[in-house]
Amino acid sequence: MPIDFQLPQVPFQVRGILSTVGPLDILDILIVAIILYKVYEMLQDTRAITLVKGLLVLLGITLVCNWMELHVISWLLQKTVTLIFVALPIVFQPELRRALEHLGQGRFLGNAALLDDEQARSVVHELVRAVRTLASTKTGALLVIERNMGLNDISATGIQIDGLITAEFLLNVFIPNTPLHDGAAVIRGNRLIAAGCLLPLTENRTLSTELGTRHRAAIGLSEQCDALIVVVSEETGTISIAENGHIMRHLDKETLQAMLEPAFSSMKPGFRELVENWRKKK
Repeated sequence: MPIDFQLPQVPFQVRGILSTVGPLDILDILIVAIILYKVYEMLQDTRAITLVKGLLVLLGITLVCNWMELHVISWLLQKTVTLIFVALPIVFQPELRRALEHLGQGRFLGNAALLDDEQARSVVHELVRAVRTLASTKTGALLVIERNMGLNDISATGIQIDGLITAEFLLNVFIPNTPLHDGAAVIRGNRLIAAGCLLPLTENRTLSTELGTRHRAAIGLSEQCDALIVVVSEETGTISIAENGHIMRHLDKETLQAMLEPAFSSMKPGFRELVENWRKKK
């Protein structure tokens, strides 16, 4: 005897809701989901993510108290949540600034210099050679490699140079007891655009006490932009790289080269560079 399988009936309320969902509603939901994911991606591995988790816990407790009809606690939590949302722009000021800066990035607004594979390999080779020499002589150095986000505000604090990157050139820039030695050098593409630049110090108090001013300045700038910052310690001669608010220390030649290569190979031309290249080909 055949068994008759029947699918469960969809409730009338659910069918009514589904009947009102159109293609634009699905697109709207997808856009919101992408925005939320990008916000989470931006806050991930930052101090802000712990604050977000705390807010979510507080909101969850508020909902539970409302459901249990704990009126006094619910009233206090609702007032607290209101005050917290008012204070959010102040608490998340660095993250909001970083988000707005990321919105200003893009293929057509990019400031990254256009390098072919041969030029990129040449720049990486010269940088590795210079950094290794600086480390062997325990000469302090701070090299900022510009990527998609422009660093004109940082380069404006130093001496404008605009010179082709070579190991000998970089070694001369960081000669001890010279005006450019203590500041940071900013690299855009295959050119050194400025030296003796000032960088913002990080406010992270959980860092090791072994990290000096150069390391803290490198971390501080990496928290605010997508630049890659190379640090050579004056005390120990160790090589470090700061990126996205994190620092990797005690790098050898192979690791240093492997970390520098993507910084140049991932550079995408902006609209201005595309026009200039098109004119050169004509």
